[in-house]
Amino acid sequence: MKVIFMGTPDFSTGVLESIIEAGHEVTAVVTQPDKPKGRGHEMQFTPVKEVALKYNLPVLQPKKIRDPEVVAQLETIPADICVVVAFGQIIPKSILEMKKYGCINVHASLLPAYRGAAPIQWAVVDGLKETGVTIMQMDEGIDTGDILMQETVTLDAKETGESLFDKLAVCGADLIVKALDAIEAGKVTPVKQDEAASTHVGMLKKEFGRMDFSQDAVVLERKIRGLNSWPSAYTYMKGKTLKIWDADVVKCDACEKAQCGEVVDVTKDSFLVMTGNGLLEIKEVQLEGKKRMDVKSFLLGNTIEKGMIFPN
Repeated sequence: MKVIFMGTPDFSTGVLESIIEAGHEVTAVVTQPDKPKGRGHEMQFTPVKEVALKYNLPVLQPKKIRDPEVVAQLETIPADICVVVAFGQIIPKSILEMKKYGCINVHASLLPAYRGAAPIQWAVVDGLKETGVTIMQMDEGIDTGDILMQETVTLDAKETGESLFDKLAVCGADLIVKALDAIEAGKVTPVKQDEAASTHVGMLKKEFGRMDFSQDAVVLERKIRGLNSWPSAYTYMKGKTLKIWDADVVKCDACEKAQCGEVVDVTKDSFLVMTGNGLLEIKEVQLEGKKRMDVKSFLLGNTIEKGMIFPN
């Protein structure tokens, strides 16, 4: 099929390459405008644009996809379908219905669960045992269109937001090819989403990563994994941000009395912090301005003592 591809971040790149390698003709790639980055404020291409240039594909970077001149330009581009993966703008009805098979979306959850932004991180934070990828026929709602195809992915016990991102990216890249082939062959039966079972997750803000040690250790450990590698879980140590990258839950039926956030023990390669329920054994950290390191290495140049208290 002839495909117009719309996407922006890393999650989208594998899907684009999979479509190309499967033999479909990508007639245009639509991505967000380049943005300045770093101290030098040099303009940086989106990950999808980099892949498009690698394959010598035409690239469009509209500030607003719904502008009439952009819609008119897309109308002139031959395509049977539009594939949308984390594009970053709301697609108007005029584009949704423009091509023969409309627009389909690769969404990183098992819809109708986890509609909206950041479904990958939230799946880990919420302690899901499984999630997956949905290929959806797009409509004017937010992730409300008919389900065309789904595939389930199981989360490991120590799954992080980053590792699940990688799993779902691979899953999405495989599933889109199956979906395109099935659509072209007329072998897809759209299924309406069950509105009663729908859930929605919002965008993650950096502030969400702040550790509240009055919460249960299980909840905090999931937050650490879910926000790895962005926006990361953190606390404060002597006025500096201390990111926490890895920790384990330690049950304590007869814990000594200590306040939430208090260090109750320090070993050669970890330190244990009291929480609202259980202990959090912290194993990997990163102090503001320093490299990420295991606690054993961290303790060579920094002091953490029993009785120290991290703020909630």
